[in-house]
Amino acid sequence: MASSKSKPSAGEISSGIDELAGAVAEKCNMADAAGGDTSVASSGATTQGAACLLVLGMAGSGKTTFVEKIQTYLTARQTPPYVLNLDPAVRHIPYQVNIDIRDSVNYKNVMKKFGLGPNGGIITSLNLFTTKFSGVLELLEKRKQQVEYMVFDTPGQIEVFTWSASGAIITEALADAFPTVVVYVMDVLTGSSPITFMSNMLYACSILYKSKLPFVIALNKVDLIDPTGVLRWITDFEAFDLAVEQEKSYAGNLSRSLGLILEEFYGAIKTVPVSARSGEGLPQLFKAVNESIEEYNRDYKPELEKMKEEQRKMKQQRAAARLERLKQEVLETSSASTLTTPLHQARKEAVSVGVFNDPDEGRGSQEQNGDDDNREEESFKRFLDSVKKGREKYS
Repeated sequence: MASSKSKPSAGEISSGIDELAGAVAEKCNMADAAGGDTSVASSGATTQGAACLLVLGMAGSGKTTFVEKIQTYLTARQTPPYVLNLDPAVRHIPYQVNIDIRDSVNYKNVMKKFGLGPNGGIITSLNLFTTKFSGVLELLEKRKQQVEYMVFDTPGQIEVFTWSASGAIITEALADAFPTVVVYVMDVLTGSSPITFMSNMLYACSILYKSKLPFVIALNKVDLIDPTGVLRWITDFEAFDLAVEQEKSYAGNLSRSLGLILEEFYGAIKTVPVSARSGEGLPQLFKAVNESIEEYNRDYKPELEKMKEEQRKMKQQRAAARLERLKQEVLETSSASTLTTPLHQARKEAVSVGVFNDPDEGRGSQEQNGDDDNREEESFKRFLDSVKKGREKYS
């Protein structure tokens, strides 16, 4: 008879978080120390501070190889980047990493302890790491004047990062502290089909809409296929419409309609063909990245500051409203306690001093009570006299 595995209690989950996440700041410091010297020879990084590059991409797009080539390219230019791995399930990393989520959270232990599958284990590991992300931010603050770029390699399952709470928290925390640019790695091989091209563009559009950050599309694997056709689809809707006409399915009609709608979206992003193998296109990529950093400082940062100010004012208004409600409740409670004086005590006070504490009116009430008693006594005497007279009449 198979025994069913009971789910962990809330207390076990809480203790498991501290056990599995551990002291992230301490472990990140150890990884940072082992990651080697990332000092920058050029003065550009020390004057402007570091910028964060969030590298996103679908599974198989060549994202990890792309990060490796970025590190090689920047190191050759005497500006080595500060690299962070946020994929807890990756087995091998081909580049030198400064902070690795795997040093803080054990992905397999998370799956075993909470009874999760692969994707659930990745999400939970990211959530555990995010609970200690303030320690990571402290390390980045220390390094921001020593490096020019901080590169974040995200999980291969793109939706795990882009649509999870932990991914949103990390993105917002970085964007609040540093100039941040999203680099979306797109596989030009799969994108050569109009249907898959439109799927990639929709995903890129959704990420741009959710993150609200400067966006660069890196068309990867151009060493395997000429990206001219894909680039033409981005700049010329008629060329894409002509290509999608060969698709007679419902998906083809949908792609045609979406292509017309997304034409404006194409103008808001920068697209650069690159090769993660040969390094082709990386100078143009970093030119686009630097333009996006300027765009962040010019357009995005003021908007973020405006949103933060609005949130601050809303918090102040809510706090003032709560204080006003508290005052009102105190006044109502005080009034209610005054109005609930015992009835017999109120009557006693009314007899002793009269209504509304008027002594004269109290005395008038006592005199009126005495007159009533005299009238009752006279009426009783008259009754007795009438009875006596009646008896005398019939005797």
